[in-house]
Amino acid sequence: MPLRSPAERYLEDFHQRQPGTTSAAFAELAAVKYSSSYAALTAHVPTAQSPLSVLDLACGDGYLLKLLADRQQPGLQLTGVDMSQAELDAARLRLPVNVTLLKERAQALSVATASVDVLLSHMAIMLMDDLEQVLQEVQRVLRSGGTLAVLIGRSFLLGPVGDAFLEAFRPIAKEDRLPNLQMGDPRTRNEDGWRTLLDDHFSDLSFEDIDVHWQPQPEALWTSLKETYDIDRLTVPAKARLKERFLASIAHLQQSDGSVSTGWGLRVISARRR
Repeated sequence: MPLRSPAERYLEDFHQRQPGTTSAAFAELAAVKYSSSYAALTAHVPTAQSPLSVLDLACGDGYLLKLLADRQQPGLQLTGVDMSQAELDAARLRLPVNVTLLKERAQALSVATASVDVLLSHMAIMLMDDLEQVLQEVQRVLRSGGTLAVLIGRSFLLGPVGDAFLEAFRPIAKEDRLPNLQMGDPRTRNEDGWRTLLDDHFSDLSFEDIDVHWQPQPEALWTSLKETYDIDRLTVPAKARLKERFLASIAHLQQSDGSVSTGWGLRVISARRR
């Protein structure tokens, strides 16, 4: 096995300590046109009665797979892959026994060649090391004509709340000497990069930008934010300073019920295997 990067080691450790963080953050938030960001991906899975194989890459605690399992769709074969045993343990408790779960890296899948009709990934592929190798595996396991649909982050905290967070976070991260941790491939951050990554083996490439709206109370906002990767890596005193400074900076943004208006900017990239 090749040596893993500091970013991959950190991500595995984080999800061992805090399984279910991603679904806790996104499962209950409605997106434009969709009941959630997860539903934006399940929309790419046909409801036909014929046999259909779906792979969730970096499946986490199995929330997306559970949405599909709840269809009770005849012939739907579901598989989840994740490198965190804690996430897979949580998924196993959530999912029917006929859903296959594999502890593997996306760069080296045991899934059979040309055996998958739809490959999905929620808020994960933009974080992965060796993305070209990941996409070689995606290309290998997908059948000709199979669908790839992945959801990635586009904007962290929408609106003035996001601006206030960055103004509070950046000096504290500098004071705390937070080391830079390069996660993922920069090409996932723009459409041209995705075209470079996918054009050789995929067609019908499309991009759908969706906003997930959120109106939390400030304390609930902080509770969610402290489980994001950069804040998780701060020292305890730095987290306390950040909380105090950030909540003070958004006090003037509170609405009549005390909540603030923000959300997440997301993007769905879909394509068809040639």
